Amino acid sequence: MSKVPGVKPPPLRSLIRAQDRLTFLYVERCVVNRADNAVTITDARGTVHVPAAALGVLMLGPGSNITFAAISLLAESRSTCIWVGERGVRYYCHGASLAQSTRLLEAQAKLVSSERSRVKVARKMYAMRFPNESTDGLTMQQLLGKEGTRVRRAYERESKRTGVTWSGRSYKTTDFDDADEVNKALSAANTALYGVVHSVIVSLGCSPGLGFVHARNERSFVYDIADLYKVDITIPLAFDLVSSQIEDVASAARKGVRDRMKDGKFMPRCVHNVRSLLLGVDDEKDDEFEVRDITTQLWSGASGFVNAGRNYGQEGMNGGSAENSSEPGSLGAERSEFYDPGNTEYGTEFADFQEDEASEDIAGFYDDDSLKQMPVKEVDN
Repeated sequence: MSKVPGVKPPPLRSLIRAQDRLTFLYVERCVVNRADNAVTITDARGTVHVPAAALGVLMLGPGSNITFAAISLLAESRSTCIWVGERGVRYYCHGASLAQSTRLLEAQAKLVSSERSRVKVARKMYAMRFPNESTDGLTMQQLLGKEGTRVRRAYERESKRTGVTWSGRSYKTTDFDDADEVNKALSAANTALYGVVHSVIVSLGCSPGLGFVHARNERSFVYDIADLYKVDITIPLAFDLVSSQIEDVASAARKGVRDRMKDGKFMPRCVHNVRSLLLGVDDEKDDEFEVRDITTQLWSGASGFVNAGRNYGQEGMNGGSAENSSEPGSLGAERSEFYDPGNTEYGTEFADFQEDEASEDIAGFYDDDSLKQMPVKEVDN
């Protein structure tokens, strides 16, 4: 077998856990490349080397050019790369995660799919914000009302402490400069906070879009978790910056968020909060599952999970030759997969499909028009 070209990816066990990584690094108007196992950032001032495996999230702003080699290194190191707008006030997309297990993702999906469990998680979130108050039995309307009062008082308290005039939260996502200084500082600081929280969530294998309080947004869970820290981090920071009459509050806000996290306590705190919300106090103690080399398994219904890489045809189930087969596994007569070592094609055979009530429900989710191929218009050169 010929040697695979390129640099060999680092082994999973050598990667740094999410809670032990640096928080975030924002760059703009530069070239991001790779030198060995470090990411290089080059602009008019020179070149800086950053260890990829120790980076939580790399925020790429306007004017940033990143090479294929750099993206490959970040993906192999399970570092999250986020593309953002100028001053980091808009989010576009993110890269790979540190997780290899779906344990947290499955727990998140299960909790958010039930109204009862969803409210319980929301109560736990608010209990973190109101440590001296009981949230048991409160409805979502009551929780939202308490949160609104809490945030309003936080703004008023910081305004009184710093002497900065506060006239309410007001901003436009399409025009960063169409706001007063304190609102611009809040927007920039919150965006930096979202980037860090987003990197933690995807690094742990969770879905950023499955929120419990926030909903119907691709970053609903990011907003849920970030709201746990705004009163302690971004709101005081924004008012401090404006009271100091900083010229570029957006840049100062990002640096301020970074400085308040450089003691290394925020990432473990965020990881702990996500796990405790989704897994509970007892299961949360497992602190290394996100970097395990998880072997793919097959769900076999009531009997639980079975190992993949085996043929579960009737002969194999009875102890035949399929027992030790390295062929890709399947579940009996429903699906039979095969691999021919002398052929580069991988085939799949399907048995006759028997439609039932469940399949009819699933079919209802699809629109025939969505399956049609979009027309392609030829353009003359």
